[in-house]
Amino acid sequence: MTSARIRWIGGPVLRAQTSGAFRMREAVSVGKAGLLGEVVRLDGDEIVAQVYEDTTGLAPGAPVTGSGELFGIRLGPGLLGNIYDGLLRPLAGEVSREFDFVPSVAAGSRIGGGAVFGRAGAQACLVPPDVEGEVLAVGGAGRYRDDAPVLSVRTPAGAVREVALAHFWPVRRPRPVRERLPSDEPLVTGQRILDSLFPVALGGKAAIPGGFGTGKTVLLETLAKACSADVIVYLGCGERGNEMAGVLAELPQLDDPRSGRPLMERTVIIANTSNMPVAAREASIYSGVTVAEYFRDQGLNVALMADSTSRWAEALREISARLGELPGESGYPPYLASRLADFYERAARVRTLGGTLGSVTLLGSVSPPSGDLSEPVTSHTRRYVRSFWALDTRRAHARFYPAIDPLGSYSEDAGGLAGWWGRVYAGLPREVRSPASGPNEWVELRRSLLTLLQEHARLERMARIIGKDALPPRQQLTLFCAELANEALLRQSAFSEKDLLCGPQRQALMLRIVSRFVELAHRALEAGAALARITSLGCVRRLQRMKDEIGDAELERLVELAARMEGEFEHAA
Repeated sequence: MTSARIRWIGGPVLRAQTSGAFRMREAVSVGKAGLLGEVVRLDGDEIVAQVYEDTTGLAPGAPVTGSGELFGIRLGPGLLGNIYDGLLRPLAGEVSREFDFVPSVAAGSRIGGGAVFGRAGAQACLVPPDVEGEVLAVGGAGRYRDDAPVLSVRTPAGAVREVALAHFWPVRRPRPVRERLPSDEPLVTGQRILDSLFPVALGGKAAIPGGFGTGKTVLLETLAKACSADVIVYLGCGERGNEMAGVLAELPQLDDPRSGRPLMERTVIIANTSNMPVAAREASIYSGVTVAEYFRDQGLNVALMADSTSRWAEALREISARLGELPGESGYPPYLASRLADFYERAARVRTLGGTLGSVTLLGSVSPPSGDLSEPVTSHTRRYVRSFWALDTRRAHARFYPAIDPLGSYSEDAGGLAGWWGRVYAGLPREVRSPASGPNEWVELRRSLLTLLQEHARLERMARIIGKDALPPRQQLTLFCAELANEALLRQSAFSEKDLLCGPQRQALMLRIVSRFVELAHRALEAGAALARITSLGCVRRLQRMKDEIGDAELERLVELAARMEGEFEHAA
């Protein structure tokens, strides 16, 4: 065991004179209290370490003891349903350490890294990725502590490794997989503007940038409650304590909309608020993604909500300044881009070492100062994500939720998900006519809606100058149709029981109906119908309210609404 003595300390950073060989990223114990730290620089007989706890009271001469292991966390069956700090230490009392274990392997069989060797309750127990060989012995069904050996494995080198229900893994090292796979299925969020216009694939990565008060945290909380992932890892990284207190109070009280069981049964919360040690905030983002990879390796689809990566980058900047490193753009360290890339590249849909399919989808919010999307964290993040959900201050102030800017957002995953949406549209009632048809129906409807919204933005600027009534009837109708699409389709109420969450079939029918209205309205205008007659049709009000009045289990009512709309346009012409 290596040791050192502190020579200098400033905030979370210390320098220590060594009397042994340390290595980069080694976990260390600092002072008599055994504060947790990590080696971040080696310089001859001196090490530089960052400490993840409050360093008040430490002084030169205090001992620093190396652990011989890289800084990491223990991963095991007790993670789900609990709340942790950024170093994966429980915040809400002691977490259970004993579990009912049922083995699934027998002595004499061969087992590989990442394989399942049993179950502890509802959770699979995994062999560490770096252990493989012949099973020498396995514990029988019974109750065990998560750190008690239950499996003995003889490796090909002849060594005997003991495996417990939980195992250690370094947080900065991605867990290995057999194969990274392309994804042709979306993470269904239940938010129409995201799923229908800017979807993110399972195993994809999305950024949610927005200024103060635009609803980043609220949107992430909504996605945590309603998205189609099997496991949710919610990471509060540097956010205000009152916001995290709201999350910690609300999530444990919620029911899972899919199963009716408590939502916390498939949720892990990692809370590292702005008043907690800054170095722990820098480490928390790696703890969160490591936990997500652990559940992915069990063959599950995991969604990690990181709120926010800007606060993580600020911690990186503060520690970099303490280390005396030359600053880069806006004071951030020069390696900001590579650290962001390291984080987002851990999102993937994979074939695990155990042969199952799993995924980690990363959703990270960004808090650019003054809403400036050209600042370093946002601009670098944009390079590494495939879905960009920009929040608009004007929409947020108008209480438009979610306040996604449809002209400032994009999805590079959309093309690969056309086949999945094609199958959804193929299963819809054909009584609801569509302006587009065939396997590319979703692609065409999505394109036409985005074109309508873009034309709306252009005409709105013109109307502010010359007045809306001075525009030709066709352009006035375009403005009306775009406003109807915003209200009937893209706006969602978090307080409506039926509209809180919208399934793919209802989304597809609603998009088809709204697009059909736009087509019929322009056709009627060209046939000589008065603009006032079109905008006063009875179906308009019902279209505006269909999201609140018609739920996922009432699709036949949408079919009836579409038929009524068709009839009214026949009489209007």
